[in-house]
Amino acid sequence: MTPQNAEIVGIEALAWLVGDEELLPVFLGASGADLAWLREGAGDPAVLASVLDFLLLDDAWVGRFAAETGHAPEALMQARVALPGAEQVHWT
Repeated sequence: MTPQNAEIVGIEALAWLVGDEELLPVFLGASGADLAWLREGAGDPAVLASVLDFLLLDDAWVGRFAAETGHAPEALMQARVALPGAEQVHWT
């Protein structure tokens, strides 16, 4: 997945999250973010990565996103890997 396609998936994930009245408050509480930060950062790959990181915490959320948007379940992980901050850590 290209970084550009990853950003598109990230924006779709953000839109999906904002539209979920039950899950959005969980994200806001867990991240310390607010709606203004989400609006301002909607085009920022770091903000999109944080949304993807959050959704990837729960297989049920991934499944719901996939079912409701038509994406394959693995699209979220592929998008996350293509955005900054997902580089593998090498301990040696």
